[in-house]
Amino acid sequence: MKRGVLAVGTLLTLALSGAAQAGEAGDLLRDHLYAGTLAEGLAAVAPLAEAGDAEASFAAGFLTFAGAAEGLAQDFYRHGATTPAMPAAVLLFGGGADQDARPANPNPERLTYQGLRTIFAEFLTDLDAARTLLEAGGEGGDYVVPLDPLQFRMDIDGDGVASEAESLGSMLRPLLDMVDIPLEAEPLPGHKTKGPPAQLDTTIGFDRADALWMAGYSQVLAAQVDFVLAHDFEQFFNVYLHRVFPKAGLPMQDFVAGGTQILDADGDAGIADMIAGIHQLDFPVIDSDRLAGVLKRLQAITSFSRRNWGAILLETDDYRELVPSPTQTSLFPEAAVTEETVTAWMETLDSVDRILEGQLLIPHGRFKQGFDLKAYFETATETDLVLILTGYGALPFLKDGPIADAESFAAANRVFGDNLLGYAFWFN
Repeated sequence: MKRGVLAVGTLLTLALSGAAQAGEAGDLLRDHLYAGTLAEGLAAVAPLAEAGDAEASFAAGFLTFAGAAEGLAQDFYRHGATTPAMPAAVLLFGGGADQDARPANPNPERLTYQGLRTIFAEFLTDLDAARTLLEAGGEGGDYVVPLDPLQFRMDIDGDGVASEAESLGSMLRPLLDMVDIPLEAEPLPGHKTKGPPAQLDTTIGFDRADALWMAGYSQVLAAQVDFVLAHDFEQFFNVYLHRVFPKAGLPMQDFVAGGTQILDADGDAGIADMIAGIHQLDFPVIDSDRLAGVLKRLQAITSFSRRNWGAILLETDDYRELVPSPTQTSLFPEAAVTEETVTAWMETLDSVDRILEGQLLIPHGRFKQGFDLKAYFETATETDLVLILTGYGALPFLKDGPIADAESFAAANRVFGDNLLGYAFWFN
């Protein structure tokens, strides 16, 4: 339960009192996020951002970030993306094992390998544009922009209208139900209410610290996209991604059901595709500069996290903080932030930075030496995930030196315990 709360901690809040006023750019941001008119909103705030208004830079960065997500969603919808209807996918994403992998788009367009690379490249360009604007929005300014993330809308299907069904609240409702978080406020003990229950206030007061937080998250996503684009994954695309784009004309599209040998026609074909996908987890590096750039993005993430906390600790207000300081009120009472919490997080960042610098090595179950992550990003010519995990592919990157262990993250283990990943998701 607690893990579930933390996992969606950046989006959900408990009701608190207080009020905050946004400036012109903040009002434009709110109105266009709620209407799902992201491009129009960006056009409206861009002149203010160009004039050096920090709040406008934040608004432009937020809208650019949201526009990147909307563009990727539209691209995936256009090509009929869906969740693979396979046992492993059911375990990961929920649903029944007998569900069909039918795309939401009844008439998907054909997708090629180069087309998918173009989609990822455009998404990456938008993320980097968002980073620049958000970083500018985090440099200064005493603004607070109250926003309810559950009211954000995006035009997912590209029909020109962002409907209520395309609001973040509607899209997240299955997840919220799964972790048992209601969107209606519970009455106080001993009190009875008449009429429908009040909606839970899910407003967050976004400020310059949150601009840096979002800039960091842009790099969390960008690092993953850059990693993919640094490699040739065409064979994996050919043998497996018809499970994600089932009607987009991929080579194995017409063979999702075959003969029955173990389970049934669909199940056996699904197992065969999983095996084929694993077999193709060997990706030649085709852009070594891009792969080395992934390391720089990972280092930017920890840098933004430090800068975010620097801004948080300077705050004197206390209005619905996305990530609070020890002197501010947490929107999640069971996950209060203390001085010990901040210290543990900073020590965690120190250890991560040492790993990224090659000063602290990653343990490998087969070797006494450690795996040098920095050397991998800077010198790898291929990424064979199976061989790296089993040993042979790790040989070029083995190194003598200190190896990360529980003691390297002792503060995090002591303070965060089993919720470390939840806090990492929240704190970025």
